[in-house]
Amino acid sequence: MTTPDHPSSAPQPPEPDRKDRVHRSPAAIVGGVLLLAVAGWFGIDAVVSGQGGTPWRALAALLLGVPLVVAFTLRPAVHVNDDRLRIRNPFRIIVLPWGEVASLRSGYSNEVVTKSGTKYQLWALPVSLRSRKRAARREMLIRAAGEEPRGGRSGRGAGLGLGGGLGGVSVPAEGPVRAETDRIMDDLRELHANRRDAASAQGEVTVRWAYEIAGPAAAGAVLLVILLAGG
Repeated sequence: MTTPDHPSSAPQPPEPDRKDRVHRSPAAIVGGVLLLAVAGWFGIDAVVSGQGGTPWRALAALLLGVPLVVAFTLRPAVHVNDDRLRIRNPFRIIVLPWGEVASLRSGYSNEVVTKSGTKYQLWALPVSLRSRKRAARREMLIRAAGEEPRGGRSGRGAGLGLGGGLGGVSVPAEGPVRAETDRIMDDLRELHANRRDAASAQGEVTVRWAYEIAGPAAAGAVLLVILLAGG
């Protein structure tokens, strides 16, 4: 006599990874922190020590400048999981299910193209031509080392003392040396190819404007114009 199969005993497919992996630009974050520190130093000094309308103009300039610095340096990020790509750009948040993504392109900037043809730039993954040139030079050195082994060793990076991820360059165990943002784009393309047909990766593209950034910046600009016009 046969017994019916129990669904709980059958092997289950792995659950998709819905935990976000976040990519940001360390250089932009450092630059943003420094700019905010300088702006805060001079702005507070002008508010405390300034005379006449200077404190008010300084406050208006801070109200305009601080949101813009945050928008272009600290804010940009790319959140990735198995179902969707969430892009946080200076003034917009774009959520793209993998099923709606047509391609990911890298040129002078990194961008994602939807099936409808709309393009969105990935501000958090800036292209560095210097890093690409550095990666190309390292690739040439590694190839040369592989062709002319030293000290009885051969292979990628033998005798060069190269580490991974230095200077914006990723040195993988296998494959060509890539600039860090190019490597991230390669990973996104692979994830897109694997997940674009998944049922959980379908849906609509949503775009939300960052009014929390644009509002204070616009108010600061209007106030600064009024103060400057009034002398």
